[in-house]
Amino acid sequence: MSDFAAAQDRPAPARADDCCAPLLGEPLTAGQAARLSRTLKAVADPTRLRLVSIVAAHEGGEACVCDLTALLGLTQPTISHHLKILVDAGILTRDKRGVWAYYAVRPAALRELAAALDGAAPQGVRQGEPLPPPGRVTCGRPC
Repeated sequence: MSDFAAAQDRPAPARADDCCAPLLGEPLTAGQAARLSRTLKAVADPTRLRLVSIVAAHEGGEACVCDLTALLGLTQPTISHHLKILVDAGILTRDKRGVWAYYAVRPAALRELAAALDGAAPQGVRQGEPLPPPGRVTCGRPC
């Protein structure tokens, strides 16, 4: 069998749009990508992810750095650094009261992040289910 005949018998390679929708169902603009990247970078750190969770669950929905040091076992300057990154990314708000600063989760930022990630889930994966192993999608073809 010639190489040409063998090539005709092979199925066409799967295209990305055959099984996987792009993030949010359409390509991101440069501005959308920059905003989403900034938010994802902010929560990609385990300490910052814990901070968001702790602040959201804290009594009254807000916390001061002094409330967080014992919970995380980190120094005040380290926690303040992480909180600044989360504020700059728009995930937390900061309210200065005298010498203390209180931080609260910005619910709209979490909804925006959840919406972006929900649109990025592979087809067939429902919320709360584990994702397929890296490099595989639910349709069984790599994208």
